[in-house]
Amino acid sequence: MRISDVLAALRLEFPAVTTSKLRFLEEQGLVAPVRTPSGYRQYSPADVERLRFVLRQQRDRYMPLKVIGERLAALDAGAEDEDAAPPRARLATSDGVARTPGRMTAERLAQDAGVAPGLVEELVALGVLRPDHRGAFDAWARDVVVAAAALGEHGIDPRHLRAFRAAADRQADLVEQVVAPWRGQRSVSARARAGTLAAEVGELCGQMHTALLRSSVADLAP
Repeated sequence: MRISDVLAALRLEFPAVTTSKLRFLEEQGLVAPVRTPSGYRQYSPADVERLRFVLRQQRDRYMPLKVIGERLAALDAGAEDEDAAPPRARLATSDGVARTPGRMTAERLAQDAGVAPGLVEELVALGVLRPDHRGAFDAWARDVVVAAAALGEHGIDPRHLRAFRAAADRQADLVEQVVAPWRGQRSVSARARAGTLAAEVGELCGQMHTALLRSSVADLAP
């Protein structure tokens, strides 16, 4: 498989994976595709499953690459059995077909999330959602809209969600400080490292927020 084929296979479950990410994982020794005489990478089905394992460990268990490498070494030696985590749900369109999430228009976003277009427009007006310069939204926007609609059923208006946006922005500033040394470098490896580190620290920030919120609401129930 060519690297483009690998990306197509992985992006259903990992929409943020990039060519730079795959090359970085190769540089870290976590996967070793063969090279053609002309220098092109070719991946086997086993390589793809290996990449899938690495990405799942990062996403679902927040494991650093060093620990993932140790687990892979143990798996390769037969000293450990893989306890594969179940894949997360893929995004599905109204026709029930799972597709790779990407940039969406406001109309498509509302359709995929099953909400009225007015909710998307209100979230944009309040600054909760931020389209790009073309007016399109990334794959995560769907999760925001679905959550906003569910919270609305409990009487929480979109205007209340501005606090969530502000908190997310503050956490993103912290992540940016962590990855700044890597982003300032020009090499492909450094940029890939910045992306990996940003994802890892971002997930940890989300985990921290969830844990603190659960702790705060635990005493509200009788």
